[in-house]
Amino acid sequence: MLEECLDCALFSCRMAPRVQLEKAAWRWVESVRPEDIQREHIEIAYRICVPACKRGACRRNCKGNPNCLVGIGEHAWLGEIDENTFHNIDDPNSERRDKNTFVGLTNLGATCYVNTFLQVWFHNLELRRTLYLCQNARAEEHNMDSDYEPRSICEHLQYLFALLQNSNRRYIDPSGLVKALGLDTGQQQDAQEFSKLFLSLLEDTLSKQKNPNLHNVIQQQFCGQMSYVTVCNQCGRASPLPSRFYELELNIQGHKNLTECVTEFLKEEKLDGDNRYFCESCQSKQNAARRIKLHSLPRVLNLQLMRFVFDRQTGHKKKLNTFISFPEQLDMGPFLEEKGICVYELSAVLIHRGVSAYSGHYIAHVRDARTSDWYKFNDEEIEKMEGKKLQLGIEEDIAETVKSQTRKPKCSKGYHCSRNAYMLVYKCQREEDTDPMETNVEVPGFLGRLVDRDNRKFEEWCLEMADMRKQSVDKGKAKHEEVKELYELLPAEDGQEYEFVPLEWLKKWLDDSTVTKEIDNGNFLCSHGKLHPDKVGEAKRISVKAAELLFDKYGGGPRLDGSTLCEECVGQRCRVLRLKNQLAEDYKEVTNLVKCPPKSDEGYWAGKTSLRSWRQLALEQLEEDEEETKHSNGKTNGEGPEITATKENLDGDEEEMKTFNEDILCRHGGLSILESERRLVTEEVWSKLRVYFPKAPQFTQLQEPCQQCLRLEREGKENEALNRMMASEQKSSLLNLFQEKNRPTLTKWPQETDILYIVPLFFVDEWRRFIRRPTKTTPVSSVGNSLLLCPHRGFMFTFDSMLKGDAQHIALLWPDEWEVISRHFLVDQPISICRISGATPNGSSVEYTTQPELCRDCREGFIFQQQRDMREYAQATVYVRKVIDDKRLKDAAPEMNVSGSEAEDEREEPVAKVDGERDPDFSQSEDGAKRQKLSDGTVSAAASPTPMASGGKSGIRRSTRHRKLRGEKALIVSANQTLKELKIQIMHAFSVAPFDQNLSIDGRCLTDDSATLGSLGVIPESVICLKVRTLPILDLCMPEEGFKGKDIF
Repeated sequence: MLEECLDCALFSCRMAPRVQLEKAAWRWVESVRPEDIQREHIEIAYRICVPACKRGACRRNCKGNPNCLVGIGEHAWLGEIDENTFHNIDDPNSERRDKNTFVGLTNLGATCYVNTFLQVWFHNLELRRTLYLCQNARAEEHNMDSDYEPRSICEHLQYLFALLQNSNRRYIDPSGLVKALGLDTGQQQDAQEFSKLFLSLLEDTLSKQKNPNLHNVIQQQFCGQMSYVTVCNQCGRASPLPSRFYELELNIQGHKNLTECVTEFLKEEKLDGDNRYFCESCQSKQNAARRIKLHSLPRVLNLQLMRFVFDRQTGHKKKLNTFISFPEQLDMGPFLEEKGICVYELSAVLIHRGVSAYSGHYIAHVRDARTSDWYKFNDEEIEKMEGKKLQLGIEEDIAETVKSQTRKPKCSKGYHCSRNAYMLVYKCQREEDTDPMETNVEVPGFLGRLVDRDNRKFEEWCLEMADMRKQSVDKGKAKHEEVKELYELLPAEDGQEYEFVPLEWLKKWLDDSTVTKEIDNGNFLCSHGKLHPDKVGEAKRISVKAAELLFDKYGGGPRLDGSTLCEECVGQRCRVLRLKNQLAEDYKEVTNLVKCPPKSDEGYWAGKTSLRSWRQLALEQLEEDEEETKHSNGKTNGEGPEITATKENLDGDEEEMKTFNEDILCRHGGLSILESERRLVTEEVWSKLRVYFPKAPQFTQLQEPCQQCLRLEREGKENEALNRMMASEQKSSLLNLFQEKNRPTLTKWPQETDILYIVPLFFVDEWRRFIRRPTKTTPVSSVGNSLLLCPHRGFMFTFDSMLKGDAQHIALLWPDEWEVISRHFLVDQPISICRISGATPNGSSVEYTTQPELCRDCREGFIFQQQRDMREYAQATVYVRKVIDDKRLKDAAPEMNVSGSEAEDEREEPVAKVDGERDPDFSQSEDGAKRQKLSDGTVSAAASPTPMASGGKSGIRRSTRHRKLRGEKALIVSANQTLKELKIQIMHAFSVAPFDQNLSIDGRCLTDDSATLGSLGVIPESVICLKVRTLPILDLCMPEEGFKGKDIF
C-alpha cells in the first residue's frame, strides 16, 4: 500500500497542479489509522519523495513540490550575461547633441505651445542677434564657481538662446523662463495669445535698454502699418484710422487657400441699418463702407489662421479642421495700397495636432536660415526633413481622429496644404539675407563662458554616469559567478540530509542578492515548534551544504531539517480526514434512526434545526478541527479558508448556529421552554452525534426547561396586560390629542383660553405609537421639554418663527390636556405660551409671552448657524425659471409630471397668484397686517395674526414642496460652485449661451461670474430668474483669461 501511495504522488506531480499534489500527499489516510502512522507516511505528507523538476519542463515554479527549484529566477544567472541587467542607468551619450543638429526643449507638462514659439524666435537671426546685444551686467560679472540664475525675462531669453546655439545637450530645460513668465505648466493656454503677449512684453523690455538701436527691433521685425478707412455713402467723405499690427488674423471658415483668406480680410464691409456710421460731415448716421488698407508690411509676416472660434451653441471654443493651401513664396504686392513687388518666403509653420481647442499637441516646422533645410521641432525630438522641403503629410496622418474625414486636396507645386496649421511665418526676401555675415550669429563672450560651464557640467555628468555603469557591471559579473555556483549546490540528493528555506526568500535572493535579508522560517512553524505540513508548499528542500553557505552568509532561522517533520500534526490531520470520509455513511444511518421514537425515558432532546443541518454542522466542525492543525496563514485542500470567508460574509442580522443543539439552549444555559423547536431522539442516534459534537449541550428526556425563562414568560404576559390597561386609560383621557382633532393653533388663537402648553412633537409621536401597539412598544414615561430649551434653560423659538415653520418641531396642548400629561408623565420643564390682551390709544393690542422666556443669545446663534448651513451646502436643488419681458409666463401652472403625493399636495394648497409687475421670484400671498419684532421676551402681532402656519389639521395644510412651473427646471448645485459654472449648467438645460443669460434672485442681478453661489446668496430651493438676451448670432471669439494674473499679461 505504501508503494502505491508513493507511485500516486509521483504520477500526480508529473501531470497535475498543486491541488492534485495535495490530494496525493494524504491519500494514504484511507487505509491507515492515526496510531499506525510510520515515517514513510510522514515523508509522503511532506512530499519528500516527489521528484525534482528539470529545467525546461516547467514554465513556472511548482509551489506544491518542495523539490522543484525551476522558475524561481535562476534563468537570469544561468544564461548568457546581459550587462544591462546589472544597472538601470541609461547611456549618457543618448543625451548628447548630434553633430549639425539643433537643440530641443523639454516639455514641462503642457508647455509645448511655448517651445514651438521659442524655436521659431530662436531661428529669427535678427532677433537673436538683438537679444545678444542686450546689456547683462549680472552675467558679465558672474563668478564661474557657482551656477548662473537669470532673473529678468531678457536674461532668461539670452541664456536660453545661447544654450540652444552652443549646448552639448540634446535638449535643455526652459523651466527658468517659464517660471519667470508665471505660466502654469499643467494647463495648456492659447498659443496665439501667448505670441501676442510675449512679443509685447519683449518690445517693452527692449525699449528700456540703454542701446537706442535695440528700442525698435520688435517693430522693425514684426510691425506693419494699416488703416481702417470708412467712406460715407452720402457725402463720400473718407475717415481713415491708422493702426499698427504684429500679425494678421485671417478667417479660414469657408476658404480653401491663403489668398482667399487675405482677400476676405481686406474686403469692404457695408455699414447700414442699426450698424450705420456717424458721419462728421453730414452730422448724422449714414450708410457707409469700411475696409482695411495695408500700407507697409514687416520683415517677418505672422499670419494667424483663426482655427479656434467660439461656438455659441455649446458655449465653448472649437477647432476648425479646414484644409488651407498656402504657398512657399507669397507675393503680398497686390494687397498693398502702393502696388509693387513684395515677395515673402515661408520660414515656419506652427501645427496644432488634435481635434479639440482645449487639448492636443503643438509642434513647429522651421526653415534654417543658413542652410535652407527644414526641421520639425517636437519638444525634445528634432527631425530634419529630407530634400530641403517642407513635409506636412505625417502631421495630417497623426491628426486623423475626426469622425467625418475629408480627403486632403491636391496641392500644386510650391504649395502646401494643412488642416492643422494655425500660424504661418513668412520672411521678406532680401539680398543681404544670403550674406554669410548676416546668417552667422556669434554668442557673446560672457554668454559663451556660461554655456561652456554648462557643457563642462554635462561632460562631468556623462563621465560620472559611465563610471557608475561600469562599477555596476563589474559587481554584477562577480555576483553572477557566485550565485551560479551556489544555485548548482541547492538540489538535495535522495537519501542525504536536507533543510527547508522559504521559496519567497530564494526568489528575492536570485532577483537581487545584494539586498537580500536574513532567512526567516518562523512563519513555517506549527504549534509544536516544527515544520507545519501545510507550509511545505511554500518552502524548498535544499542540500545541507547549500543551507550552511546561505545561513553563514545571510543568517536567520530557525533551521528546519528532516527531524522537524511534525508527527503530531500529521496524526491529527489523519484523524480528521478519516472522520470526514465516514460522515456520509453516518448521515444515512442517523436519518433512518431518527424516524424511530425512543423507548420510555431513554431519549435525548435535539433541536429540530440542528437535526436538519447536522451534516453541514459536522462538516464545519471537522473543518475547524482541521484548521487547528493548519498554520494560521495556511491554506490546505482549498476548503477551510473558503468556509471561514463565507461565515464572515453572512448577514449580521442572522446569527448562524455554530454548535449542535445550540438552537434549544436558552440564554441562561438551560433547556429552552419552546417545545416546538425540539424533538426526542434515541440513545443510539445521540451517541453517533456525540462523536462529531463532543461539546454539544446534552439534555435527557427527563430534563426540565429553564425555570428562569418560565418565570420571565409569566412576567411578560402580566406586563403586556398592564400596558394595554395603561394605553386604554391614556387614550380615553387624551382622545383628541390621539386623533388630532380640535387642536389649538397659533394662526387662529382659540378664544376660550389665554394659555397653551408646548411639548416636543417627538413626544406626541412616540406616545401615539405606544397607544396603537401597547404590547409591542415601550410605554412613554416622561416629557423631554429640554429639547426645546437652550443650555441656559431659555426657550429657543419666537412666536413669529413658530408661525413661519418652527411649529413643525412642537405640539400645542389645551390646559386640561396639560393637566392629564402632568399627572401621567414626568415633565422636566413646563413650557407655555400666553396671550395678553390690552388697550392702546390706537386700539386693542395682543402680546404673546413664553415661559421660560426667549434666550436671545442662543436664538441669534441658532439663526446664524442656520444661515451658515444654508450657504455651505453641497448637492442642493435650485430652480431656474425662464422669464419673458421681465414677467413670468402668464400661463404658469404646476407641471403635470408629478407623483401622486405631489398632486395631492397641489390639490390641498391653493396656487399662488402670478403678478407679472412684481419681483418674479416671489409668489407667496402676503397679508397687510404688520408684524413687530420681539421685545423683552414678548411677541407682538396685530389683532388678526397672519395665517401662515398651522399647528394641526384645522385650516388649510400648506405643502412645503416646491411647485415647479412651466418654463422652470431644477438644477443640482453646490455653495462653492461659481456663477460661471451655473451658467454652463443653464446653457445645457435651456440651450442659452452664458453671455446671453441675465440672472436674478430676489430682485438682485447676478453678474460676477467668478463669485460662488454661497457668496451671492443662492440657497437651497432658491428660484433664479433667467432672462434671455436676444442678439443676432455672430461668430465671436471670447477673450482668453488663461494668462490673467501672470507676469506675461
